[in-house]
Amino acid sequence: MWTRHAIALVALLGTLSAARAEDFRIEDVGSPPNWDVAALKPGTIAFSDGAGSASGAANLIAFTEWGRTLPAQKKFLSLYPAYSEPTVTKAASADAPAGPVLEKLSMYVAQARFLLNRAPGSLNLARYVSLPFLEKIDPAIKHKLLAATDISPLTDPQGTGNVNPDRKWCTGRNPLICIESTYKLEGKIPLGVMLVNKLRDTPKKVSDHIDFQGEMSAMSTADSDQAGLKELTGLDTAVAGVLEQNIFYVNQIMKFGKLLAVFQAHPVEANKTVVTAYMVLAIPESVLDKKKDFEKVPVLRNLVPAQVLMGQSSFNSGDSISAGLPKYARNEIRTIANLLAADKP
Repeated sequence: MWTRHAIALVALLGTLSAARAEDFRIEDVGSPPNWDVAALKPGTIAFSDGAGSASGAANLIAFTEWGRTLPAQKKFLSLYPAYSEPTVTKAASADAPAGPVLEKLSMYVAQARFLLNRAPGSLNLARYVSLPFLEKIDPAIKHKLLAATDISPLTDPQGTGNVNPDRKWCTGRNPLICIESTYKLEGKIPLGVMLVNKLRDTPKKVSDHIDFQGEMSAMSTADSDQAGLKELTGLDTAVAGVLEQNIFYVNQIMKFGKLLAVFQAHPVEANKTVVTAYMVLAIPESVLDKKKDFEKVPVLRNLVPAQVLMGQSSFNSGDSISAGLPKYARNEIRTIANLLAADKP
């Protein structure tokens, strides 16, 4: 009996080891990223956000510079192609009177590429437009379905400029789901937020959670801008489909976010699909400029928003947003790659 149990245990360990071996791993390829499909290794995600690793400081790029130097990214990775930095009405503060202000944005742009051992024709992207799929990507973020009629009017400073002129959010595509999500900040950050709120003499308090609204959709070959997407990815093969998540309202820290995954035919191997994925987050410069407020208080010097967002603070923790954008983006894209690879037709 012991022998049978031992054999079963060895078999189980072998199965688990094989499962782990199939997991994708991140390979930071620096900037500019190495998009050469021939250089992609099996089970490897070529990744770039300007940082050498998840613990490094990623590069942020000003929105205007991004649009000037990378117009294809600006077209497909903004909330909508004509997006521009909005003019918002700010409340009076110790540094400035109330009134209209151009909201300058800094962009965090993560880019990745990996291979799926599946022919493009076998993909059914519509099955990923679902709440269960989103919940698997990041269990720390809680989602619920939202009716299009219940989305934020986008009239407050957080939402100003985020109305899509081409179509009403959560409409006009099929398949599509509308989502309301909440993320409770993790680790020591809630304690830091509590201290900030006690020390700041302002009516608007910092929240210990991030609330956001968005949509997720899939686009088929017929619905995709083939030429534009080929320019974006730098790969001149047929686009089999696109998965897109737009985050058009966030209660704090960020202005908008987008996840875009483009599925294309492999240049020479018909049974493989090339996936080029992007995670983009727009951060108001006013958030990054709060350094002085936090440096005045010794206990909060490591809670400077820019350091926390870039994963350079002792307050960073976990694998989600509280870990900082570099680690968060790597975890998100790796999880998506694993889910796609494990889902056989």
